[in-house]
Amino acid sequence: MKETEIPSFICGLDATLRVIGGKWKPLILFFLHDGAKRYGELKRCVRGVSDKMLIQQLKELESDGVVSRADHQEIPPRVDYALTPTGRSLAHALSPLCEWGTENSDMIASALSRRGGK
Repeated sequence: MKETEIPSFICGLDATLRVIGGKWKPLILFFLHDGAKRYGELKRCVRGVSDKMLIQQLKELESDGVVSRADHQEIPPRVDYALTPTGRSLAHALSPLCEWGTENSDMIASALSRRGGK
């Protein structure tokens, strides 16, 4: 797709998945839902993510208008990430999935164990 082309979506879910697609973006949204976080704090919350991947995912979320980045121009560097109003509405929409995962975590763990997944 050319940069100037407007993507077409099959449905609203397709559009949403284009924004939150991937392993780390939903977790980033979840942890920013409580409020702005500095990079290091966010890295500790999203366990297992590499620096390269976290930076890439944050840049994509910022480009999509879901996350804002505030560089305070200080030494040592201080950068905060926060949800935009669009990001807050998206995080709110993900809340039922969080609840479902919490309610069914034992069943999910068993299913993953049976199929050899993590």
